[in-house]
Amino acid sequence: MVVFLGSNLMKFLAYCILVCFVTVPLVEGRVRHYKWEVKYEFKSPDCYKKLAITINGRSPGPSIIAQQGDTIIVELKNSLLTENVAIHWHGIRQIGTPWFDGTEGVTQCPILPGDTFVYKFVVDRPGTYLYHAHYGMQREAGLYGSIRVSLPDGESEPFSYDYDRSIILSDWYHNSTYEQAAGLSSIPFVWVGEPHSILIQGKGRFNCSTPGIEAGLCNTTNPECTPYALTVIPRKTYRLRIGSLTSLSALSFEIEGHNMTVVEADGHYVEPFVVQNLFIYSGETYSVLIMADQDPSRNYWASAKVVSRNSNTPNGLAILNYYPNHPRRSPPTVPPPGPRWNDTEPRLAQSIAIKSHQGYIHSPPQTSDRVIVMLNTQNRINGNVRWSINNVSFNLPHTPYLISLKHNLLHTFNQNPPPDGYDFANYDIYSVAKNVNATTSNGIYKLKFKTTVDIILQNANTMNPNNSETHPWHLHGHDFWVVGYGKGKFDKFKDPKNYNLVNPIMKNTVPVHPYGWTALRFRADNPGVWAFHCHIESHFFMGMGVVFEEGIEKLGSLPTSIMGCGDTKGFHRP
Repeated sequence: MVVFLGSNLMKFLAYCILVCFVTVPLVEGRVRHYKWEVKYEFKSPDCYKKLAITINGRSPGPSIIAQQGDTIIVELKNSLLTENVAIHWHGIRQIGTPWFDGTEGVTQCPILPGDTFVYKFVVDRPGTYLYHAHYGMQREAGLYGSIRVSLPDGESEPFSYDYDRSIILSDWYHNSTYEQAAGLSSIPFVWVGEPHSILIQGKGRFNCSTPGIEAGLCNTTNPECTPYALTVIPRKTYRLRIGSLTSLSALSFEIEGHNMTVVEADGHYVEPFVVQNLFIYSGETYSVLIMADQDPSRNYWASAKVVSRNSNTPNGLAILNYYPNHPRRSPPTVPPPGPRWNDTEPRLAQSIAIKSHQGYIHSPPQTSDRVIVMLNTQNRINGNVRWSINNVSFNLPHTPYLISLKHNLLHTFNQNPPPDGYDFANYDIYSVAKNVNATTSNGIYKLKFKTTVDIILQNANTMNPNNSETHPWHLHGHDFWVVGYGKGKFDKFKDPKNYNLVNPIMKNTVPVHPYGWTALRFRADNPGVWAFHCHIESHFFMGMGVVFEEGIEKLGSLPTSIMGCGDTKGFHRP
């Protein structure tokens, strides 16, 4: 049957087609597929030859470059032969896909040697993120990389630049993660010590003349340890996306003779401020703008120095290469020495200076439903040195929490939750605890879905007199508002009155400074089970972490690919 339409109706239908198909933007992103093979290879990132964990032969691994709304598929083959593996997508909230967060023991079973596992998730926000191993202490063996998510075409950011570059800062040990883990678990305790080198984009320089180095192991002419060179065109502006994946070190990063304007932190726009050196802690990302406005006839040093620890690790060095100078041409100056390692004031000042960009503020809830104060202490448990939260040191279970909670396997972990606080009135944060003994547990915090939670990270003295360390804490599955920092002991009656509830920055990783406190606020609105832990590898290994569960009943069926360990050994796994 043929229907003839009047001219007015035809015009109306044409208008509808124009509105529906032209003015309404398509929101579906692209699918970006990666095939990665993880394996050990001999590498010399600081001129010293040792085994490193690589992705497709590279460390750092390949960068993931995507647009907001894209779906990322990573087909990961574990060719480590004798080790399991898991990869965490650091800063990606995994909304609707908590099983692909990549946290062994929390959201999935590890990937066995020879197996291939497929991660699939959406990058729902623009910004600078990271990925890294989340099994044992593999991250510090070189298994990490960067994620860069840009805005959709046609959208703009509140700053402009000519070129976009990513840089990862890391520290590097010559002894293996097995040796380190064995020392941390032994009686007497054997500390991992300070790193041998600082790497900038996977490159450093160890002193091969160090006494005791076996012949042939260290070679300064190896091209693998040629300093990283960032080539710039004079008068152009560069966005440097700087991420830290150190296993221990807090760093100060600077570029000789160049100011840096901080514009982004952990995927959120910052009210711009200028620094000469950027303090950055493990798990953090920043975007800074630099202008190549210095004498173009020479190159300049970029330097990364360890702070907050009295470290003997040499500064990591790279070269800011002004085109057309040769990228290997050394600058004519001495590298900048960096700030004093124990000067906490400028580090605290930078933390306080980071505020949300006007026009991009996500207003926090003005009140919270629950407050959890977490006292960070160093302890002994049955002779072992551990880190604890409110006198409880964390252990991962053999069956991942996500599976246990969804399948009601509650016998697989302790059903008693950790404490919400500590003896605030009587505990002296400036002294070694009178009783340093603590307990271990794999109990978790159960959060009421869609409630607002405040976390107060309270630092204290270690088991060494007059010593308090910096701890960068990372929350999986969420961003949080950083509502306050302070010195000394947090006062739960007075300090909340001074919270910044107007323009706090949102982050996923934040430091708690020596003998200080940091206050966070977040919404428990992402169904799943999420780790919250110190991002220093050895500290998390020693128990410095907790786990949050929220809205687990809202999840559908779990993929069987995450199963196969602990009490899920009998579950089907393709």
